[in-house]
Amino acid sequence: MITKPNRNAGRKKRHAHVRRTLSGTAERPRLNVFRSSKHIYAQLIDDVNGVTLAQASTLDTELKLENGGNKEAARKVGELVAKRAMDNGHEVVVFDRGGYLYHGRVAELADAARAAGLKF
Repeated sequence: MITKPNRNAGRKKRHAHVRRTLSGTAERPRLNVFRSSKHIYAQLIDDVNGVTLAQASTLDTELKLENGGNKEAARKVGELVAKRAMDNGHEVVVFDRGGYLYHGRVAELADAARAAGLKF
């Protein structure tokens, strides 16, 4: 019997491989990205204390998006998470693409966050 490969299991394996070496601190938090088919989420995480310092997603009422699963939405989420990070005093971060390819919505979010002032 031929079974269909589980894409999310492969992504989690890639993410675990990256997370072995990548970690966020209070001075340099981890900018984590998660994307689903309908939405994209980003959060700044301090792995030492286990605290989320800032977050943004396409579900935020502040953004007022009609479609959360496109590049335009990812760009707005990147700008919003960067703004919230800068308001909390975090300018330098470590980017964690979450096992996804650095392409499409993930790259758009990262580029928008860089343009808004985050350094990574």
